[in-house]
Amino acid sequence: MQQLNLPAFDYKLKHSPERSLIFDGIRRKYVALTPEEWVRQHFIHYLVTYLQYPKSLLAIERGTTYNQLAKRTDLCVYGTHGRPVMLVECKAAQVPITAATIKQASVYNQNIKARYVVLTNGLLHYCWEVDFANAQYKALQQIPSFPDISD
Repeated sequence: MQQLNLPAFDYKLKHSPERSLIFDGIRRKYVALTPEEWVRQHFIHYLVTYLQYPKSLLAIERGTTYNQLAKRTDLCVYGTHGRPVMLVECKAAQVPITAATIKQASVYNQNIKARYVVLTNGLLHYCWEVDFANAQYKALQQIPSFPDISD
């Protein structure tokens, strides 16, 4: 897998002739090691280890609906109050972050209503703070730590 612009960590892999698996500490099981999963696992490690996000408040592939279609978010962070505070959309390293990617995350967030939206392909990371009252997104220079966003 490609080296990312995220801190390395001691991940666990399993290999079989059919596929490779990576251990997901949030779901507590091995999952298929895809390029997108590689990014997601590194980003989770970054949030938990460096930005103090509690594992217990992270949800992977949370279901949501948009225009009566079932969708899944890559990662949703909940606050201590139980409501979503951050939506994270992960892409494989070779997938550029485009206007379509940004639109996808913002569409998902119309239902989730998280205060922060993050897009990452493991090489580039973008974070916005959402002002729902004024329907505006403010670009942030860095991803906030959990103590800075929790209530």
